[in-house]
Amino acid sequence: MHKTYDVVIVGAGAAGVGCGAVLRHLQIDNFAILDREGVAASFDRWPPGMRFITPSFTSNAFGSLDLNAVALRTSPAFTLKTEHPTGTEYARYLRGVAKHFELPVQKNRDVQRIEPRDGGFRLHTSRGALRSKFVIWAAGEFQYPKLNPFSGAENCVHASHAGDWKGFPGDEVLVIGGYESGADAAYHLASAGKRVQVLDRAAPWTLSESDPSVALSPFTRDRLQSMNGAVELVAKVKVHGVTRTNGHFTVIAKDGRRWETASQPILATGFTGSLASIKNHFAWTRSGHALLTECDESTRTPGLFVAGPQVRHGNVIFCFIYKYRQRFAVVANEIAKRLDVSTEPLEVYRREQMFLDDLSCCGEECAC
Repeated sequence: MHKTYDVVIVGAGAAGVGCGAVLRHLQIDNFAILDREGVAASFDRWPPGMRFITPSFTSNAFGSLDLNAVALRTSPAFTLKTEHPTGTEYARYLRGVAKHFELPVQKNRDVQRIEPRDGGFRLHTSRGALRSKFVIWAAGEFQYPKLNPFSGAENCVHASHAGDWKGFPGDEVLVIGGYESGADAAYHLASAGKRVQVLDRAAPWTLSESDPSVALSPFTRDRLQSMNGAVELVAKVKVHGVTRTNGHFTVIAKDGRRWETASQPILATGFTGSLASIKNHFAWTRSGHALLTECDESTRTPGLFVAGPQVRHGNVIFCFIYKYRQRFAVVANEIAKRLDVSTEPLEVYRREQMFLDDLSCCGEECAC
């Protein structure tokens, strides 16, 4: 017999841990979090030096949640003593949250496919199958880079695979893509003494939008400006392809412009997102986004919810933690109603206090 859960969360990153904490607050105990590696593994793979562009503040005491927190009464700024955490630092915070809330994480369990069955789901994993009434897909994006956006992309190295920028070979480097990951790569390469050109079609550095999902964040703009001309930003470049001849690389734009370099060009072309692995369970917009209900549930597959940076509603993009964490309670509230679990504030507070009274502080890893 396969074990049956009320809820299975796929992914133990920021979204998965955050959703798990909300289920704990509601005292929904029969759930599991599955991850192919373990808590915060994708953050541990961030290039050294790459930092959060959203600042963390110890503002909980004043009633404001830290922008990068995933659970109430926690603060990465307080736990990590830094304002812009690296991936490795933030992974430590998430592991602290998971330990504090005693989240039931099953690591080394890769979910290979999900199958709606008997009003719930059967999840086929690398360690056998299990059943669940509901699934929250929170598998994230970082482990799914876009590697083939144009012809010859195999001649480039994706920013997420480049490793430590300090050791990147060559004195002059081309970065294809000018949003946050491309700008971050350019900053670190220039800091290492290299001349960098950033090629981008939309040129997000020229936009005056206040939403960092659309334009570069102030943190990123400040860092680029501090490079004193070592980074050249080239707008309106739609890359057609990249060729390699005798160890040299040529980036060719659709309008015929060319850039040549002895260093392997860097792809900063973003990520496809993990929903691509279960795409048949969703209806899709023409722009390539999963259609969701107002409760972030698949319009095609009832009981399948989405949490994390792939959630979109119209023109609203939930791609930063301080945005998509707003949806944790929406998803949990809908699941709780269907499980006949009360979400009345006083009842939730009573159950929450009983649970917290049973928890002990987790020492160095405590995220409180």
